[in-house]
Formats: sequence, C-alpha cells, structure tokens
Amino acid sequence: MAGETLLGKLANHFLSQEPPTVRLASEPRVSMSPSSGDVAQTPEPKSTGGLASVFKSLTGNKSTRSPPQVQSPSSIAQQLNGAGSLRTTIYGGPPNYEQWFEQLKIGHPLSERITAAESIRRAIHDYPLSGVTNVFKEGRDLIEPTKPPEARKAGFELFTACAQHASATDPERLAYFEILTAPANTDDFHLQLQSLIELACHGKKLGGFHYSIMPLLTSWLRQCFLVTKAARQNTKHQVKSQENLLPLEETTLSLLFAFIADVMKYTNSVLTLESAGDVLDAVLSICLKTTLSSDLRACINVIDSIITYGEIPSGKLMGCIKVLCSIHCLVGEVEPEAWRTISHLAGSHNGQTTVLLLFSILRDPISGRQNVREIRGALSVLKKLFAKNGENGFPLVPFTLLVEALDDVLAVQHAKVDADVLQFILSFFEDEEVMENVMEEEWSAMFDVVIKCTQRALEAPDGRLITTRSRMENSLIKDETTEHNFATGLAQTLYSLILRLEKLLLKLPGTDFLQREQCIKFFVGTHAHLPESCAGMVIEHFMEYRYCYPSDQEWKANVKLMIQAFFADRSQPTHIRLHALRAVTDVFKVVEMMDEQEDPEIMQTFVALILDETGDEKDIAVLQEIVSFAVTVAHGADDSLFNYVISAIRASITSDRLQSPLGSPTVSRHVLLNNRPSSAVQSQAIQTPSNVVTKGLVQMFMRTMVDSASKSLRIFNELLWIAKSHECETDARITAFKLLSRLRADWAYRIFLTLSTESDGLAASLYRTAGSLARRQAVEEAAQQHRASRNDDTANSRISRSTSFGQGHPQTRQPLRTASGTSRATQRNQQMWMYPDDEALPEETFGKASSFLRSLVEVQEHVEVADEKDFSKEKDTEAETRAPVPATENDDQSMEKTNSKEERKVSTDSAKSSDEVDRTLLFRPGRKTLPINIYLDTVTGLIQNGCEWEVYSYILVHLPSQLTNQALFRGAVPQIRKLREVLCELLNRNSFQDPPVSSGIRKADVAICLFQTLNMVMSYNQHFPRADQDEIVLTFVQGIGSTWERTAKCCIHALSICCHEMPTSMSRSLIPLLHKMSTIITQSHVAVHILEFLACLARMPDLYVSFNSDDFRIIFAICFRYLQYVRDQPQRETLSRSSYPHARNSSTLTEGSISESNFQPNTSDDLPQYVYALAYHVIIFWFLSLKLNDRAAQVSWIAKNLVFTDANCKETIDEQAQVTLDFMQRVAYADVDESAPDPTFTPDRFGEILKKRWIVGQSIITVEQATRGGWAQITKRQPSGTSCYIIREKFSRPPPHQSQISTDSMRDTRQSEVNMVLPSHLLLQLTASIPLTKESMPIPLPEDDFMQRAISSFDRNFTVDGHKVGVIYIGENQTQEVEILSNILGSSDYTAFLSGLGTLTKLQGATFNTQGLDRVGNADGEYAFCWRDRVTEIVFHVTTQMPTNLEMDPQCIGKKRHIGNDFVNIIFNNSGLPFRFDTFPSDFNYVNIVITPESRASFVATRLRSTENAKNAFYKVQVMSKPGFPEISPAAETKIMSLEALPSFIRLLALNASVFSLVWANREGGEHISSWRNRLREINRLRDRYKPKSSSSASPPGTSNGVTTHEVKNVRDSIASFRRSSVANFLTNASESNSQRSSVLSTAETVGPGIQEDGVVDTLDFSRWA
Repeated sequence: MAGETLLGKLANHFLSQEPPTVRLASEPRVSMSPSSGDVAQTPEPKSTGGLASVFKSLTGNKSTRSPPQVQSPSSIAQQLNGAGSLRTTIYGGPPNYEQWFEQLKIGHPLSERITAAESIRRAIHDYPLSGVTNVFKEGRDLIEPTKPPEARKAGFELFTACAQHASATDPERLAYFEILTAPANTDDFHLQLQSLIELACHGKKLGGFHYSIMPLLTSWLRQCFLVTKAARQNTKHQVKSQENLLPLEETTLSLLFAFIADVMKYTNSVLTLESAGDVLDAVLSICLKTTLSSDLRACINVIDSIITYGEIPSGKLMGCIKVLCSIHCLVGEVEPEAWRTISHLAGSHNGQTTVLLLFSILRDPISGRQNVREIRGALSVLKKLFAKNGENGFPLVPFTLLVEALDDVLAVQHAKVDADVLQFILSFFEDEEVMENVMEEEWSAMFDVVIKCTQRALEAPDGRLITTRSRMENSLIKDETTEHNFATGLAQTLYSLILRLEKLLLKLPGTDFLQREQCIKFFVGTHAHLPESCAGMVIEHFMEYRYCYPSDQEWKANVKLMIQAFFADRSQPTHIRLHALRAVTDVFKVVEMMDEQEDPEIMQTFVALILDETGDEKDIAVLQEIVSFAVTVAHGADDSLFNYVISAIRASITSDRLQSPLGSPTVSRHVLLNNRPSSAVQSQAIQTPSNVVTKGLVQMFMRTMVDSASKSLRIFNELLWIAKSHECETDARITAFKLLSRLRADWAYRIFLTLSTESDGLAASLYRTAGSLARRQAVEEAAQQHRASRNDDTANSRISRSTSFGQGHPQTRQPLRTASGTSRATQRNQQMWMYPDDEALPEETFGKASSFLRSLVEVQEHVEVADEKDFSKEKDTEAETRAPVPATENDDQSMEKTNSKEERKVSTDSAKSSDEVDRTLLFRPGRKTLPINIYLDTVTGLIQNGCEWEVYSYILVHLPSQLTNQALFRGAVPQIRKLREVLCELLNRNSFQDPPVSSGIRKADVAICLFQTLNMVMSYNQHFPRADQDEIVLTFVQGIGSTWERTAKCCIHALSICCHEMPTSMSRSLIPLLHKMSTIITQSHVAVHILEFLACLARMPDLYVSFNSDDFRIIFAICFRYLQYVRDQPQRETLSRSSYPHARNSSTLTEGSISESNFQPNTSDDLPQYVYALAYHVIIFWFLSLKLNDRAAQVSWIAKNLVFTDANCKETIDEQAQVTLDFMQRVAYADVDESAPDPTFTPDRFGEILKKRWIVGQSIITVEQATRGGWAQITKRQPSGTSCYIIREKFSRPPPHQSQISTDSMRDTRQSEVNMVLPSHLLLQLTASIPLTKESMPIPLPEDDFMQRAISSFDRNFTVDGHKVGVIYIGENQTQEVEILSNILGSSDYTAFLSGLGTLTKLQGATFNTQGLDRVGNADGEYAFCWRDRVTEIVFHVTTQMPTNLEMDPQCIGKKRHIGNDFVNIIFNNSGLPFRFDTFPSDFNYVNIVITPESRASFVATRLRSTENAKNAFYKVQVMSKPGFPEISPAAETKIMSLEALPSFIRLLALNASVFSLVWANREGGEHISSWRNRLREINRLRDRYKPKSSSSASPPGTSNGVTTHEVKNVRDSIASFRRSSVANFLTNASESNSQRSSVLSTAETVGPGIQEDGVVDTLDFSRWA
C-alpha cells in the first residue's frame, strides 16, 4: 500500500541513519547522540529546552486517559524469570548462536555485547529463532540512557528485531510498548519511533496497546512539530550544498505523520470522535503554522484518513473546511491533495453541509488576512463544485445563491477577492458544459457583480485609469504596488470575460441568445476594457441603428456617449478611436445642414465634443483625423467657430512645448510617441503632434486663401508664430517654412503658392539631395582608401613629423575629420527634410492666385485685364468694417476717381528715390495685405541669431529662390535692407552659425548659401543707397581668397551680376578684386569662373576706364598663369599616376574642392581645352581694351609669355598663340575693321592688271598690279583677318637728257612718261634687301586652278568664330514642345529682350555665316537677330521669327531642325511653370539658359503693362545643363537681372556656353579648331606644298601644335612653384631677362641650344621694329 511503502522507505532511512556528530558551541542546534566513531568523545551538554526535554515529556508523562489495566512490563519480566515460565532453550539459530547469546549477557565487555547484539539481530532476521524474549531480556540494558550511543543504537536495533518477531504475545507486546515509552535518551527518539512502528506492524497490529496508541501519537505529533520547526529555524542559513540533505527531524516528522495515517487506516477502531478531534486540532494547528508543502501534504493525508476511515466531529467541520479551502487556493503544490480530500468530504454525508458552510464564508465576510485566505479558498472550491454540476455524488451549487454570495463577498473590498470573483464568473464561459448550466439563468445580477469588480480595476492607487490594453502593454512596470498589480489582473480577467461574451455574441443569433441586450449593456458599461473587435462591434451597432443621428430622440446623448466611451478614452486602440471619430464626423455632415435656428449652439457644441481635449492628444493617427475634421469645419465656419477651432488645435502645439524640454532630441520624442503596436500608428510617418497641427494649419491656409482673407491672415500669423518660436518642435517649424517659403506673388501682387522652389543646387551643397548624399559617400570612401594607402607608405615619416611638430598643436585636422565621419551617417538618418520634396504641401497646389491676399496694395491698383475674371469677382464678408480695400470693379472705379492725384503722382514719379517711392505705397492693415514684412523679419532674425540646424539649413536653401520674386517683397523694402545689413555683417565678421560637426558640412558650405542669398538681395539695389551697394560688392570681394576657399566661385559669379547691376560700386572695387583673384590662381576649380568674369568685364569698358598698364598686366598675368596650368596638366597626370596611383589627377586638388556646387565635375581638370581657349579669348579682348597708344607697349611682354619651353629646352609656340599674335599685329596700331578688295579696281579703269601671290610668314600676299599708271591692290590674308590696300607708285617724269633704253621694249615710245610695273616689283620694294635667310624668303605661289580653289576655300573660312544659339518663347501654361514651337510672337518684354540681344538683320543675300538659316528663299524667315564683335559672331535662331505652318508642318520640324541642333538654347519661360530640361528632346542641346519673370504675368497683362513697370522688371536666369555636363556659367545657381541688363548678360552666357559646348562635343574625337587656327593651317599647308625642296627639314617656330611633356623631376618643381606663385611675383619675374627655367610663370625665358637668347621672341615681337 502507499502508506506502507512510505513507511518502509522512512524505516530504511532510519536504519541506515548515523547519529549526528557533536557540534561546536558556536553552532547551536538540537543535539543528537555522537556517532559510533566518536565513542571516546564526551557528548556536549544538551539544552534543557531542546529535544531532550521534549522527549522526556513524551516518555515520562502519561496521558490522563488511561487504557484498561494490564500487567506492567516488570511483572511480566518477573514471571518470565520464574521457574518453568521462561523458555531457556534456544534453537533454530546459526551454530554460534549460543555463544553470541552468552556474550550478550551482562558482565561481558561492552564491545563484545555490542558485537553479539549485532550478530543476534541479523540471526533473528535470517532464522526462525525461539526464545527471542530472553534475548531482549539479556540486552535490554543496552538502551538505557547512560549507555554510549553505539550501544544504544545496537540495543534499539536488537529491540526492533525482537518486536518484529511473530512469536510475541499481547502481554509481551504491551511490555515492549511500555519499555518503548519509558524514559530514554532524547537523541534516540527516531529509534524509539522506528521500534514502535515495527512493534505495531506499521499500524496493522496494535494488540496489547491499541487504547494507548492514539493519545501517545497525538502528543508526539505536537511536540515533534515544535522540535522540527525549531530545527528548521536553526538550519535555515546552511550552505547551499547542504540544503538538499534531509535533516533527521524532518524525516522523523514525516515518519510520524505516515504512521498516524496508517494507524487510522488499518485500525479504525482506535479513531473515536474524541481522538479524531484531538488529531484534527493538532493537524489544523500545524497547517496554520507551517509553510512547507510537505507538512501540508502530510496533514491533508491525516485529515483524509479521518474523513475516509472515521468521522469529523461536527464542531470541527468548519475549521477543517476553511483550512482545506485555503490550502486548495493558495498552495499550488498541494492543490491536488487538498481537492482530493475536499471531494471526499463533499461526496460524504456532509456534502450539502459543506456547500452551505462555503456560502456562509462568503455571505458573512470579515476583513483580515486569515479571512481573506478562507474566502479565496471557498471561492476556489465552489468554482470546482459548480463545474461538477451535482454529478458523481457531488453536491449541487445553486446559481442564484452563488451570485448572491459573490455579491456579498465583494464587501471585503480586497483586490485578490475581486480577482477570484471575476475568475469564478469567467469560468462560467470557459467550459461548454458549465456554460450550458448558466445559459438559462438571468445574467443581470452577474454583470452587476462584474461591474463592481471592474470599478477596482478602473483606477490605480495614484488615480490613473487602468485598462486592460494599457496594462497588457506595460505589464513590466516595476514601481507599482502589489495592490496595483492585482488591479491589473482584474482588468486582464475582465478582458478575457469580454472576449468570451463577444465570441458568444458572434456565435449565437439574436433570437437564440436571450441575454444579448444584457451583454450589450454590459459592454457599454465596461467600454474602457473592450477589445478592438468588441468595441468595433458596439460602434457598428450604434451606426447600424443610427443612434447618433438626429432622427433618434437621444441622439445627442448617444453622440456624447460615443465620443466619451470610444474616442475621448485614450486607452482605446487607435483604429477604434478613429472608427468612433469617423462615425461622429459623418453625423456632422447632417448636423451642418440642420437649421441653426432650432439650436443655435448645436454646431459649437458638436465641434467642442471632438476638439476640446485636442491639446492632450498624442496619438499621431488620431490627431491627424482630428485636424482633418478641424480643417473641414474651419473652411465653412463663422468667425466665432473658426477662432475656436484654431485655438483648440493650437493647444496641441502649446502642450507639446510644455512636455518637450528645450534642446531635447526630437527624434527620441518621435519614438516615444509611436510606441503603440497598433498597425494604424505604424503606418504613420514619424512626426510630433505639433507637426500634425501645423500641417492642418497649412491646409487651412491653402483652402481659405482663395475665399477668405481674414481666416487666411489669422492662420498666416499662427504659422509665423510656429516658425519663429524656438520652443516649438523642429518638424513643425519646418512644415511652417515649407508653406512660407513657397509663397509667391504675381505681377499684380496677388499671392499664390508654388510647389517647386528651384533650390536643388544649394540643397546639394548641404547634402539634402539623394544624389549629393550618394556622391558624398563615394568621395568619403575613396578618400578613406587613399588615406589608408598613403598611411601605409609614409608611416615612418608621419611618426617623425608628429614628434617634431605635434607638441605645439596636439589637435589638428585629423581628429575633427574623424569626429565628423563617425557620426555622419547618424546625422543623415535624422535629417528632417530633403530636396525635392513632393509632399511639402498637404494638398496639391495649382498655382492659382488668391483673389483676396496681396503682398502689396498700392494707392491705386492697376485695372486688371479682362481675361482674369476671378479678380473682378472678389468678395469680402467684412468690407463694411474694414479699411476701404477694393473688392469689386465698381469699388475700383470709385477708388480711381478718389485717388486720381495719387495715381498721377505714382505714375510720373519714376525718378524719385527709393524712400520716396516707398511712401507712395499704402500698406493697408486690412486683411488683403499679407504681412510679408513680418515674415522677412522672422527669417532675418533666425539667420542673424541662429536656430536649430534643420530650420537654419532649410532657410539657407529656400530663401534665395523666394527672394527672386520681387513682387512678393515689394512691400517689405525696409526688411530687405535689414536682411542685407545682416548678411553683410555675418559674412564680413564670419559670425554666422556653424553647422553641426556630425553633418559633414563645412562652414564654407553655409557661407555659399549666405552669399547666394546676398546675391538675390542685390537685385533690390534700386532701394539701396550707394554705401550699401558698395558694401555688397566689398562683401563679395572678401569672399574671394578668404578662409572659405570654396566661396570664391559663387562670389565671382555674384560679382559678374554686380558688373551689370551696380557698375559704379563695381568699378571702385575692381583693383582689389583683381588682386584677390591673383592670389587664388592656384585653385584650379575657379579657373573657368575667373576667366569668364574677365571676359564679361572686358566688354564693359566704363568699369575700367581708370585702369593703367599695371592693372592690365594683372589680367594678362592671370591668363598666362592658366595657360601654363593647362600646358602642365599632362605632366601632372603622369606624375600623379607614377607617384600616387590612387590620387586624383589634379595636382592642385585640395580637400575644399572635393565637392563643388551641384557636385559638377571640375571643368579646369576635366576639359582644360576650354580653359585654354577662354584664356586666349580674354587676352585678345583685353588687348583690344587697351588704348591704341598703349597696345604696342604690351606686345613684347605678351609675346614672351606666349612662348614656352618644350622638353628639349627649345622655345616653341602653339597655334593659338600664333593666331593671337597675328591678331595683335593687326590691331596694335589701328582700331579698324577688316578691309575688302575695291570692286572698281578693274582693267576697264586701270588697264591691264597682273596678279601674283606669295606666302610671306603666316600670310598670303596677293599683289594685283596695273601695268600702267603705277596703281596696285595688295590683299593680305592672315589667320585673323584679311586686309586690302590700294597703292600707287608715283613715278617722276625722267629728265630730258635721259636716254631711252632699247631693252625697254614694253615702254611705249609715244607715251614716254608711262612706266611698266610687274607685281613682283612691289613686293621686292617692300621687303628686306638681299641677303635674305631661307626662312624669311617669300614663297611664290603659282597661278593655276588648284591655287584658285585653295584661295577660294581659304576665303570661305570666316575671320570670326561663328556661334548659333536658339531662342524659344514659352507662353502662358505651355509645357508641350509643339505648342511652344508654334508660337509666332511673344510678350512685350520678350520683344524688348530680343531687341537688346542682337541686331535685326535681313537674311536674303547675307554674306556672313547665317549658321544654317536660309539666305536665298526666306525659308527660315526674312530676318534674324545677329550680334558680332571683332572676333565673335552669334546668329540667334529665334523660333517666333521662323515661319509657322501647322497644316503643312504640324510638328514644327522646320524649327526643330535648327534648335534641336543648337548646343545652346535661350528659353524665355513665360509659362508660369518650372521649365523641364527634357521639354525639347535632343542629343545636341547641352545648355538651356532659362529666363523667367520674377513675378508671373499673363500674356495680356504684359501687353498692358506700363513702360515704366516694364523697365523695372526683373528676371530669373538659370543655366540648366545636360546631365554630366560640367558647370560653366555664373548662372548655374539662379541669378536675377533687370531687363535692361538682361540681354548683354544672356548673350555673354550663351557665347561662353557655346564655346564650351564646341570643345565638349569634340572632347573624344579631338579638339575644336577655331576659324583662325583653320586659316593658319591652310597657310601652313600651302607653305609645305610650295616651299623650296632644298630647304631644311627643321620646321619654323610657328608649326608646333601643342605642349610637350616635361620630365617628372621638372614637373615636380613646376608644381611646387605653381603652388607658391602669385601674379605679384610673376609680374616681377617677367621683366627679368635671365629667370630660371623652373619658374612656371616665366614661360619664355630659357633659350635652347643653338638659339640666341630672345631669338624666338625677337621674331615675334613686332613692336621692336614696327
């Protein structure tokens, strides 16, 4: 049996248990006897309060209840010792049994007796011995307390063996019992207990002492538990290695429990009511005192035995039930045993009594810890009993009585009791069988109980609302009390109950589910705990039955309930709140149509229900829906409701400011605000509540600007406040600026919004475009690899340098670079804006101008054109209360009459100063004038004082393009002046805001943006006094050669505009500017820009009228320096490849030039031919700019620097230098154009004419000689031009005495005064006398057909470089190619622009190069605009001048064949839309120069605009290049120009772009050959063909076609010199005759072998002999 098995195990444990060793005094413990190995040791004194005293009481004190009188053990012993009464014969044992028996007797040594006892004990077990009683008689003294432990142990073991012997009689057994209960050593209690168990046969055989066993065991149990408990307390600090050991006391107590249960089980006659009550008292007391599950399990086993084999006294039943229920509820390890015992009790005749007692525990609850345990236990038992439903003998638990009891027990107000009650009710629906039992019951009372429990779950100790969802999401909060955690459990249980009910609702149809209405009512009452699906079900139910619509009598209350329960409750999931909000907003559409007279406050009340708590809303998705509703309401609301709506949503921004500490990272708040698991939230972009509200304000502004000025002005002010406030969230401020930066005004000052801000260049410079970020990363990776390879090669030298120089500067550039690089990726991830941003505005904008909002309201507005009908239909709801702003056409007419004087004053006062003009403008305080001046003040303050980098960078990128719209800022001139002042101060003092180190942006990048802004401000120069204009120019000059190396380019571009717009200020700063440029000539990336600026400046002689020769030499020196730079580039590339294989080719590349604006390739390095051609172009034009008397003085110096030394140490000169000197020769002493042959020089007038040609130097000389009369015509064809001269040799009449020579046969004797002259005569007279060198001898050319063709071909090479440029007009709203090309006329400003661009020239019969335009049949039009100077000619392919026949040519192919093949096109974009580069698809269009009016105007408006306004018009200019095309223009970033300066500036841009395009187009197949060089080559070919055969093979100095590579060593010297040189020392070295060859700036000083010093220069310097 089970109990027998347990006892057997425990007995075996006791038999093998060694007595404990003696402990030290410092280790107090209930002592035991020493082990057998410690016989000689003296036992420690026992404590009188320990085990000894307890067992003394157990063995010495008898129970007051005496059993029937029996003989005492002594009398039985005496009888056994009497004659004939003791069986002395011993048999049945082993052979030496008798010897052992003798040794056992008293008198033998103790050790022998112990040995004999052990041997006899084994024999008793193994043999059927007789005389066992005598054996015990002889060895009984061994168990006396005075004996050593080993003796006592042997004695008890022998006693146990004797007790197990079957031959003992009842009197003998009684004697054994008395002896066991006699006083003994307290350490031997476990041996006593084991012996008693064996004597009683584990409770099966109690003969002789059955009346005494139960009182004894009960007393032993009480005392043994106390001893064990004390031992537990003393041993609770044992080391872990000993914790798993079973202490002796524990084993003894377990053995005693098991023995008591076995006694009850096998001998139930001993279990009287009295003894059962005593045992129950002891057991229940132990249950209340112990904390070990083993004790509880043993106690339950005893109680179960009493229930099973006896009867529980009625007075003990309640206590027994309470203890069992408590254990069943609270001790999970013992719960099965407890339930087994309870089930036995419930299945007995006490079953119904048990249920009633359980109800009584619930109905009369008493607060207290003990009572709470009993109540919870009763609930747990009733829960199981209710589930049994009276089956299998279990008592039935009535549902109604149960619910009443549950309601009563809630009076305890304990969280654990509430949780158990909810769990109890939840169990009704967890099991199908149980649920069937309650389906027919009334549930209202049950739901009331649940609601009462819920009230504890709704509120935490700190007053916060606890919901199932929030607690489930935050179940790991550690700072909550235990009570609070139980409240969490309540909420979770309630959540489960709701889920069960929801499942039931979905499963059962309405007619089959009687409690459906009760469930819906319950759901509404517990809305805070409803799951998403259940809440949605309730909302759908409300919508289905239209409870919230006005058709329902309680619709207002239902709407309020819907809002409060499912929307205002922020614990609800996002999509549920959105579902409820949308349901209510759908109702709003109906309410909006209701008659307000019935309830005037209904709209305000309805909107307030939704918007009242907006300030506390942090759920982004919900807030977006609220704001969307607010936008809808605001659009049609009256002023009162509109103001309320704005104030309500504005509270969210204020709340955000209070909750976000200044300087806290916004990104972290984004994460916190989006930590909910709802899918609706995850789909939202990361943003703050302030940003959501700001987007709503932007949306409101976009809607109200077209129909309500007062509303839009209020919103505009709110957006200004957000943009300005440093406490507002960064993303909200950026959103506000996204709208503000897109405000524009048209020509009539009407406000509109544009989507494109045309800021890609500046955005790229701050790495705000995807392409710039990718390219920056590529550059960084390449630089890192290069640094790594360089570090490997130069590690030792770097160590030595750091040792010698690192002491004074421990932190140099490397730590800064490392710091920026490590966190740069992080910074990019945190960027809050990028360009382009297609979602910058929340709604699509079509660019429609507002009929109400103006940037400026003049005293007399111009009458609008008839095609803009919306402007004449303006309506103003507050016209009567506001300032008299024109609202209708009639109002305009009345205003015209009233203010006729002011109109005349404004229209005639064009010459007034800017201040006077400003005073003629009326800045009306009404709602029609948008306060742009306040906006500009805000932006200026942020730029001046700094702000968050995301906001600051946004302003830097977007403000310049907005400033180009002068109509927008026409009423903010004082603020423009302030902005100019701030920009100049920041740039001059270097006091502007530094970018974050982690951004990877340098301060120079910020300076570039500020310079670009100042460039745009410069377009308002008509409002600046002269001093301000001078300061602008000086600021740009300072940007060249400053600490910001990369700002030089943008400053040079700006100064190009200054030359046109502020020439007076520019002329004052030219000399410092040139000196600045001379200091940065080592920066290769600005070479093109400097040369383009000088080319522009050369065409504006008024600016440099005061230049002297030294000033001109600075310009020439800059050009020579760049020529040398290009010549040295092949050598630098060779050196770079040989020395640093991973480095870039440019030897002058600096870190600052890694990333240029737009990340365009470095033109100077990638296409040096353009730099080369541009440098010569500048030399030519500036030579022409010299006064005629000063030109010859510069020839010698220029010629020296055009000659360079090749690798063979010989001086050489390239073709371009040759043609340049050739041109200089033609213009050095004359300011004349080309001359042409005299058409009247014919034989008819001059008689016979002989012609002969020679090649003389680099020219073809043709002499046409009249044989009579001495007249001759000389034609000199040079590379740079052709000159014709008519001369006559005036012959003197011979004296009379001169005789006639007979050989003069040709002389007519009749005309003796007429002389015969041949063409060669004139040439010989004009050339040097004999002797001539072979190189200088003229080469005669034959007069044959080949020569005639060669001369004709030569003459077809024009003497100027020809260029073709397309001009295209784009009309209003035009975007398609065909509609654009079909335009036959343009606006008035377009026509004025064309007039300044060139000269209208007739094409038919034209003798110049018309660049493909028909000059025979007017197929391409009758006229064309052309422009020409001394060296260049441009023909403009103007599409509006070309014939248009859409019937014959619907695709305008006739026009497309011209502009499609033009490298450069000028686009006059009057469409009001951004121009796309791919509008005209072509493989040859490299550059589009886009001109856009700063303020858009319709076609008719431009026609009707006054002349004065047209003259003051400004235009944006931007050069758009084909992808991959280098940046080659000062207008790569948008510039703004006045119409007056526009044509010349555009022409220069087009010319430079065309030159570059020609070079670019030939970059792979060779080089572009100019017409001059082509003519030179034609001459050289004729020279090679007709030169004398015996001439030396050495080519003349002028035939070299390029530069030669130097040796690597010399190139290194050149590079070092290049970096150190400046124009200042160049000018000094140029005058020295013996400069070193290593000086790159002195390119013609070294003379090769065999050539006298200055030999080549002598032959080129015609000024020496001219």
